[in-house]
Amino acid sequence: MAVPEGGNAMLQSLTQAAHGTNRDAMRGAMPTREEVCNRIFEVGVIPALRVESPEDALFVAEALTEAGIPIVEVASNVPGGANIVSYVVKHAPGTIVGAGNINTEVAARQCLDAGAKFLTSAALVLEVVKLAAKEDVAVIPGAFTATEIVAARNAGSDFVKVIPCDAGGGSGYIRSLKSALPDIPMIAAGGVTQQTALSIVAAGATALGIGRDLLPADAIRLREARRIQELARRFLSFVDNGRIEAAGRNNLL
Repeated sequence: MAVPEGGNAMLQSLTQAAHGTNRDAMRGAMPTREEVCNRIFEVGVIPALRVESPEDALFVAEALTEAGIPIVEVASNVPGGANIVSYVVKHAPGTIVGAGNINTEVAARQCLDAGAKFLTSAALVLEVVKLAAKEDVAVIPGAFTATEIVAARNAGSDFVKVIPCDAGGGSGYIRSLKSALPDIPMIAAGGVTQQTALSIVAAGATALGIGRDLLPADAIRLREARRIQELARRFLSFVDNGRIEAAGRNNLL
């Protein structure tokens, strides 16, 4: 499923589409692949959560949803990762729950069976992309070079995660990639911080994948929901302002 990019009109249309009510009868209340992609585009932030406690994951999901980010990517490569995905899916129905660090087809299948609504990885694993396409589930493989990014897109990915973004130089690297590959929606991940988020979005990133800078371990342990929500609102603001800056630049071209 291709997510088109454009100015404010396109963003508005995708935002409206993200609130659609169509559901796949085979998956109950699970949103369709298109709805998941539209919501990711609309929100612009994918929180990456790595915890070993289902209760911790649920706490984070609920805090994020209240702050305006009804999305969470739960790491699958922790003990009981698929069970954590299942727990959050069951207890946080208003949250789009994805599974991260999917490196094998077996892990992908386990997380899909647990109810994951999208799959992400830190590299291009073709078996995972093919399975997601077969099951009609959103998939976001990782890539770094232009060659890898094109291969990931051609394999059928919905977005491509540019990771580690900071290793390439952050916003400058995203700008160079988007100049060469303007039609591929890229999610910047790896080293995205409060200091770099706005410039990365302004450079052309469709969304941001953010881990500890949005979800500090001590804030989770101490159940500091307000702290997480404040960070969430900051990153949402960076996305909004970055998109405005990018749209203004595009209008001048």
